[in-house]
Amino acid sequence: MSRASEVLEMQAVVIGKPGAGVDAWTLVERARPEPGPGQVLVRMHAASVNYRDLMIAKGLYGGPVKEQLVVLSDGAGEIAALGDGVTGLRVGERVTSAYYPTWHAGPYRAEHESASLGIGRNDGVLAQYVVLPARAVAAMPASLSFEQAATLPCAALTAWQAVFEGASRLVAGESVLVQGTGGVSLFAAQLALASGARVIATSSSEAKLARLQTMGVRDLVHTGTHPEWHEQVLRMTGGEGVDHVLDVGGAATLARSLQAVRVGGRVAVLGLLGGMGQTIDPLPILFRSVTVEGMHVGSVSMLERLSRAIDRLAIQPVVDEVFEVRDAPRALAKLAASTHFGKIVIRVP
Repeated sequence: MSRASEVLEMQAVVIGKPGAGVDAWTLVERARPEPGPGQVLVRMHAASVNYRDLMIAKGLYGGPVKEQLVVLSDGAGEIAALGDGVTGLRVGERVTSAYYPTWHAGPYRAEHESASLGIGRNDGVLAQYVVLPARAVAAMPASLSFEQAATLPCAALTAWQAVFEGASRLVAGESVLVQGTGGVSLFAAQLALASGARVIATSSSEAKLARLQTMGVRDLVHTGTHPEWHEQVLRMTGGEGVDHVLDVGGAATLARSLQAVRVGGRVAVLGLLGGMGQTIDPLPILFRSVTVEGMHVGSVSMLERLSRAIDRLAIQPVVDEVFEVRDAPRALAKLAASTHFGKIVIRVP
């Protein structure tokens, strides 16, 4: 093998067995890509796993997936080369990928979904080198490592939009309910606490509730002790309910979320961890004037604002565990087991 051909080789993790779950991912060697006009080549150093990645591996997300698709949407690295016409970026700059490369600013539109990384025909970022549109990267927070920054493009950005850029943004002194201890909920709790809001958090794990307490969350609800957890939230708020509910459970939690929010409050729907398809009674929405808002990750400009705020607010992402790229299937298995607290990250050598 020639020296030139060795330079062109890189490692990547791809879907080798669609629908095989945690066994779907395979580590392969492939040619290193080169950036075209308007693109940048990013030397990836870390990537993080989202629930969507597990659904894709299980064949549950919907839509076709191309053969040997490079997985994951959330990565952090440094620019290795610039394509023709790229300005405003430099080789060596530390950046994160954008979940939606075509959503630069303004409202979300349906066409952005088909451009999302790591799904359909669009390769993701779990590779040593990735080509991205120059407008689809954002400067990393200076205070974070690559492993920490890799958690920002989906989970942190979803929380950021829900807390600060929705129809009714959270302000100091208001109350917010977060559910569980996944990446979105923990980022939302951190952002809300840094903004002077009251955070109420739920979990079925005593150990995870204890960890939330060390992060500064004082109001905790054990969903095993209080299966009708919305009733406990109402008791904790003097019968009024919280100003904001950040719902990540979908069908499993939305009905209770609508009961836990105050009259005139807001429920932001951020995930579907508890499934889909359940019938929701519209009565609480109508008679209690509740705003229900679907939040879909965020734009590149939002990611840029989030990155600046991470430094300003001195927020440190909660990383549960960092896996080596050769152990990527173990990272996916841990997500499937739901034993994590925060984000699961894969280091790219």
